[in-house]
Amino acid sequence: MELIPTNFVKVIVSLRLEIMMHFEPRDVFRKLEFDKVLELLVKEALTPMGAEILAEITPDTSFTRIDLSLREVRDWKLALEKNDRIPFAAFHDVRDDLRMLEIEGYTLQSESFQKILQILLVTRDLFKFFAQTVKREIYPKIYDIMRPLTYDEGLSKTIMSVFDEKGDVRPDASPELQRIRREIIAKTRDLDAKFRQIVQDFRSKGWLAESGESFRNGRRVLTVPAEHKRKIRGIIHDESDTGRTVYMEPDVVIEINNDIFDLEHDEKREIFRILKDLSDKIRPYSPVIGLYFQALLRMDIIQAKAKLATSMRAGMPILKEKPIFSVRKAFHPLLYLKNKSLNRKTIPFDLKLHAENYILILSGPNAGGKSVAMKSIGLLQMMVQSGLLVPCHELSEFGIFRQIFADIGDQQSLEDDLSTYSSRLQNSRVFLEKADTHTLVLIDEMGSGTDPKPGGAIAEAILRQLHQKGVYAVVTTHYSNLKVFAFRNPGILNANMHFDKDTLSPTYELKVGRPGSSYAFEIATKSGLKKDLIEYARKRTGSETAVDDVLIELQREKQELEEKLRSVSEKEQSLQRLIKTYDGMHTELELGRKRLKMEQKEYELRISAAANREVDKLIKELKESKSLEKAQAVSVQLKSERAEKAKQVDAINEQVIQLEEQNTPSASARPLQAGDYVRLRSGGATGRIEQMNGNKATLSMGQMNVVANLRDLVAVVEPEAIRSGNLQTDIRQVAAFEGKIDLRGLSREEALVQLEKFVDNALLSNASTLRILHGKGDGVLRKAVKQKLREYGGNVTNIHHPAQELGGDGVTIVDLG
Repeated sequence: MELIPTNFVKVIVSLRLEIMMHFEPRDVFRKLEFDKVLELLVKEALTPMGAEILAEITPDTSFTRIDLSLREVRDWKLALEKNDRIPFAAFHDVRDDLRMLEIEGYTLQSESFQKILQILLVTRDLFKFFAQTVKREIYPKIYDIMRPLTYDEGLSKTIMSVFDEKGDVRPDASPELQRIRREIIAKTRDLDAKFRQIVQDFRSKGWLAESGESFRNGRRVLTVPAEHKRKIRGIIHDESDTGRTVYMEPDVVIEINNDIFDLEHDEKREIFRILKDLSDKIRPYSPVIGLYFQALLRMDIIQAKAKLATSMRAGMPILKEKPIFSVRKAFHPLLYLKNKSLNRKTIPFDLKLHAENYILILSGPNAGGKSVAMKSIGLLQMMVQSGLLVPCHELSEFGIFRQIFADIGDQQSLEDDLSTYSSRLQNSRVFLEKADTHTLVLIDEMGSGTDPKPGGAIAEAILRQLHQKGVYAVVTTHYSNLKVFAFRNPGILNANMHFDKDTLSPTYELKVGRPGSSYAFEIATKSGLKKDLIEYARKRTGSETAVDDVLIELQREKQELEEKLRSVSEKEQSLQRLIKTYDGMHTELELGRKRLKMEQKEYELRISAAANREVDKLIKELKESKSLEKAQAVSVQLKSERAEKAKQVDAINEQVIQLEEQNTPSASARPLQAGDYVRLRSGGATGRIEQMNGNKATLSMGQMNVVANLRDLVAVVEPEAIRSGNLQTDIRQVAAFEGKIDLRGLSREEALVQLEKFVDNALLSNASTLRILHGKGDGVLRKAVKQKLREYGGNVTNIHHPAQELGGDGVTIVDLG
C-alpha cells in the first residue's frame, strides 16, 4: 500500500489552493507576527512530524473544518485544565517502514518493530481511556478521532512475544533460538575456563603483555610481545601500530571460538527468520497501523494547540460563516505572554465590526497602542481560521474572511527601486483591485510618507473606495480629514487609544465611538520643551487642531444622542410588552371572574335540584295528608327560583363565550361546516365535524361520536398529530430522540432556540432525564438555560449539576415529570 499516492497529493494540493486564504503582500505572516505564534506552537509538539505540520499551518476558509478544529482543541484544553491526563505520548515516524512492509517478502528490522509497537501501545492506552462513557461525553471531538478505529490487542502481543522491554529479541522467541543461545552460553563458559588457564600459565612464563588478552575480528585473543610470538602455538590476528605486540588466538581455543562463531551466525539467521515471520504476520495490518499513525499525528497537533491556548488563557469564540469581528476582552496573544512573564497587566479591548459598521478609523497619540490594537485584530483572525483558540471572552464572534491585506511598517524596496510612500501606494492599488466584502484590510498610518495635505487627500480617496466596496478595514491615522470622513459616512467607526491628560501617558484602552488626538503639545510640554516654543507651534497650527477638537466634541454628542435614542427605543419596546402583557392578564382575569360566577350559579342550581327532590317528597306527603293547596304553593315558588338561576347561568355563559370569541384566534372567519376541526368550549376536547343538523353538529373524537350545540364549538386548525403527512415523521423523531445536547459555542439566542426544540421533543418522547452541555465560562449561558427550563413549570421536576468529574457546572441535568 502506498500511504500517500501521488494522485491523492495532487488532489489535496488542488483543494488546498481553493481553500487557502489569500494574503497581500506576501510577508503578512511576519508583519502580523503570526510566524512567532507558529514558533511557539512548534515547541509544544511531541514529535518532529507534528512540528513540521504546525510550522506550515495557514489559515483555512472552510467553516466546517475550522469549527471542528476549534472544538477538538477546546476538548483537549479542558482535559489539561481538569488535570485529566489523556494518555498520549511521543512516537516515531513509521510511514517509510509501512511502505516497505507492503513489499511482499520484505523483512523489517528490530528498530522498525519497536517504532510500530510504540504506536500500538499509545493507541491501546487511548482506547482504554475512551472505554469510559464519561470520557467520551466530556471529550466528544477527541473521541471522534478514535471512534472509526478498532484495536486488536493481538498485534502488540505478537510483537512483544518477540522483543523484550529493552527492544532486544527475546531468548525464547523460538525454540531454535533458545537452543542456540544455550549452546553459546555453554561454549562461552568453556572458552572462559580455558582462557583463564592459558593466561595464568603464559603470564607466569612472562610471555604476555600487561593487558593479557583482547578481542580481534570478533574473537578472543592473547596480547603477546613480538619477541615471544614463536613460543606460543596459534593464529596471529593482528599486531599493534608499533609492531611490538601481536594478538594471537591460542590453538587450544580455536575450535571453541569456531563453534561460538558458527553459533552466532546461526543465531543471526534464526533472528532474521523470526523477524521475517513477524513481518508476514504484521503485513496485513499495515493499513490499520497507518490509520493509527495518522490519528496520533492529528492528536499531536491538537495537544500542541491546546498547550499554547492554556499558556495564553485562550478560549473558543463563537464562529460565524459570514464575515464579522466582534470581540470582548481580547488580548494581543504575544503581548499577553510577554507581560505575563514580566508580571505586568495586559489591557484587553472590545470591538465589533459587522455588516453595518465594517471600517474602523483608529487615531490617538504615538506609542499609544494603535498599531498593537490593529495587529491584534489581524493576528486573532488568522489564529481562529488556523484552528487556534484565542485570548478573548467566549461570547466573542469571529466570521470567515477569504483574504487579509496588511500595509504595516516600512515598505521601502531597494530591489524594486520604490520609496516607502510609493510602495504604500502600490499596496493600495492592489488592495483596491482585489478586495471584496470577504476581505480584511489593515493599514497602519494611512497616508503617511508624503506631504500631509495631498497625502491625506489620497488616503481619503482610498478609504472612500474601500467603503464603497464594503471591505472590512482597520486604519490607523493622525489625519483629521479621515476622522471627519468617518464621522460623515455610515458604516465607518471612529475610535481612539485613550490618553490620560493628567499623567500625560497612554492607558492603552481602545475606545470606540470617538476620534483621538495626537496630544502633540501635551507630550512636548512633558518632554521639557520651552513654553514659548510650544505657543508658537500652537499658533502655527491654528484651525487644524481646532477641527480635531470640534470633531471630538461632535462625535461625543452624537454618541450620547445615539445612546439616548437606543435607551428610549428599548424602553418603548419594554412598555409595549408590558401593555400587551397587561391586556392579556386583564382578559384572563375577566374570563376567570365570569367562569367563577357561572360555576357558583351552577352550584346553586345543583343545590336547588337537590332541594326539589326533597320538596317532591314533601309534596307527596302533603298530598297524602290532604294539604294540596300548600303543596302547590311551595312547588310554584321553587320552580320560579330555579328558572331565575338557570337564566343567570345562561347570561353569564353568554358573556364568557363573547369574551372567548374576542380573544381566541379562530381558524377561519366563515361559519362552521362539515370537515372543520373544532374544540369544545368546556373541557377543551378537539374533534372533527362529521355532519350538521340545524344548530347541532355531530363530532368525531377518536372512536367516539358526540353531538354538541354549534354555540359550544370553537374552530381550530387541524391538529399536527392527526395530519397523515407528519405522523410517520413525528414517530421517527420520537424514536430517535437522544437525551443530550451540546450548546457550547452558540450565542445566547441560538442556544435558547435549540434548547426549546430539544425540551419540546423530550416531552413528546416521554424522556425522563436530559443532559445539557453548556460549558462553564462566566455562567451566562448556564443561567439562561435554567431560566428557560423554569418556563416549563411542572414538566421539569428537578434541575441540578453532576459531580465535577462528570462535568460539574458545565453540565445541567434535568429531570422531567
